[in-house]
Amino acid sequence: MKITFPNGESREFPEGTSAIEIARTISERLAKEALGAFFNGEKIDLSRKLFTDGAIRFVTFDDPEGKEIYWHSSAHLMAEAIQELYPGVKFGVGPAIEWGFYYDVDLPNGQKITNEDLPKIEQKMLELAQRNADYERIEISWEEAVEHFKKVGDEYKLELLEGLKDEKITFYKQGNFIDLCRGTHIPNTSKIKYVKLLNVAGAYWRGDSSRNMMTRIYGITFPKKSMMEEFLTMLEEAKKRDHRKLGKELELFLITPAVGGGLPIWLPKGAIIRRILEDFLRKEQIRRGYVEVITPHIGNLELYKTSGHYPYYKDSQYPPMKVEDEEYILKPMNCPHHHQIYLSKPRSYRDLPLRLFEFGTVYRYEQSGELTGLTRVRGFTQDDAHIYCTVEQLKDEIKGVVDLMQFFFGLFKLEFTTRLSFRDEDTSKYGGNIELWDRAQREIKEVADEINLEYFIAEGEAAFYGPKIDFIVRDAIGRKWQLGTVQVDYVMPERFQLEYIGADNQPHRPVIIHRAPAGSLERFLSILIEHFAGNFPFWISPVQVSILPIGEEQHTYAKEIAQKLGSLGFRLNLDIRNERINKKIAESETQKIPFALIIGKKEVETSTVSVRRHRKGDLGSKTLEEVITLFNELNRPGIVE
Repeated sequence: MKITFPNGESREFPEGTSAIEIARTISERLAKEALGAFFNGEKIDLSRKLFTDGAIRFVTFDDPEGKEIYWHSSAHLMAEAIQELYPGVKFGVGPAIEWGFYYDVDLPNGQKITNEDLPKIEQKMLELAQRNADYERIEISWEEAVEHFKKVGDEYKLELLEGLKDEKITFYKQGNFIDLCRGTHIPNTSKIKYVKLLNVAGAYWRGDSSRNMMTRIYGITFPKKSMMEEFLTMLEEAKKRDHRKLGKELELFLITPAVGGGLPIWLPKGAIIRRILEDFLRKEQIRRGYVEVITPHIGNLELYKTSGHYPYYKDSQYPPMKVEDEEYILKPMNCPHHHQIYLSKPRSYRDLPLRLFEFGTVYRYEQSGELTGLTRVRGFTQDDAHIYCTVEQLKDEIKGVVDLMQFFFGLFKLEFTTRLSFRDEDTSKYGGNIELWDRAQREIKEVADEINLEYFIAEGEAAFYGPKIDFIVRDAIGRKWQLGTVQVDYVMPERFQLEYIGADNQPHRPVIIHRAPAGSLERFLSILIEHFAGNFPFWISPVQVSILPIGEEQHTYAKEIAQKLGSLGFRLNLDIRNERINKKIAESETQKIPFALIIGKKEVETSTVSVRRHRKGDLGSKTLEEVITLFNELNRPGIVE
């Protein structure tokens, strides 16, 4: 059989050669570090024997796919450790996640696992890892799988099997643990060297609040000690940057049970940051040819049935409310409202592209256990826009949106990569014509190639109405977040019968681009708070300068300084409390205010101020004109020191 490698080189191997044997012909180092492989696009174990021509690519821990294999295998090792420590335990699902893995477990006889129990589970994992047990893939019939889980009394796996009747069933076994699993897994447990279990949480079975509450245990593993040390350092830094902690300390937002979980209230300082971002985005979009619209917070249920959002996302929407003879729901999406604006009058090709944007608040029902600060909420505002264009205009419009995204993330020095999110073979998840889907995916990829985007393709991540470009940003401590998105939609124009009259005087369907640079403003601000650790750039800082007179005799001069800076639009705090100056300075630092202007007897006599920079200390005496010049320089969007 002929095997082709990523560099284009091909070699012949006897049929039945395993992936690990092929890796060994390249180098012993690759054979040692490889965790899995892709053969003709299919993810496979290294032990898999190959019998046909094909292309192979090996993955290590340096690759995202390698980490996924490593962490999924670690979840199985943790499950084995729990099984030994808590006989009779039952298992739900145990996937790899962005950082590590988790497993949902159901403990017998009212037993509980708490955070205090995690060290002994860690120790048991390390003990099991050292037994060098191979991960063995076992193909089994559906009937045999059902019989196995009936025998062990695991109703969770039996329920999962009900949805797998038409699929190939595989078990994976290592040591004394065996589980229903598609794979892929690392060769053996000895590759798992360093273990840290992070926390314990509750999770409803299959995310359904009417079902059994299981215990979810999160963990992470690494092949090298230095990697674990680096992660733990990042974890400690992340705790310091937690937006929930900083949001309270800096008085940015409030979430209270009196209003409801997942419904944030913006306090004055947080509202300032949000409005600055909105105003900037508003001006930038208008400059780029967008027009602003405003739509209601509720909509007729039929509108969302037409769009398809109601059947596809019914479980994440609030129940309909009866109003006279009609049903309404809290708006889960802005796009159907925007389509009505398009339909409000006849359109010509001369009207296109039409770029509608809105800071539209939408509502989704999230289970209480999944709510997290500003990152997972029930009410949030999208910097949403919909571009209606001709097929011929589509590529240029996508390029324009990508340019806006790059510009926006660049303001905050957020590095990013892009993911092309395409459909998979499960047709039940998507609407529309397959030919139009293929066309949209082809056009997105062509644009990405033409503008030299760094991207990877993820099948199964598309929206139900079209493929998209997702922007994955990296924050100051290396974490990755999905933010902006650009979606190409041939489905909604059909559903809503959108038309324009072309140059040929005939009706045509427009194409829709859905896009949102920040996505959810709430989630974006949570990331921004953590990215800057609350030390915001001067131009978006809610309070830019503290004016701190040392004594009462300096109050008059301090008020004059405050009046002048305030009249120029700078955001300030005049602190004329009867407190020691050291305490005032310390509080200004704690509140992470970029500058403090200290005014004593000398400053009054010389018409100057003593300038302190947050985290940098004393900058010396300056005249008010020099301070204003400095502030004006830093007050421009995109200045990040």
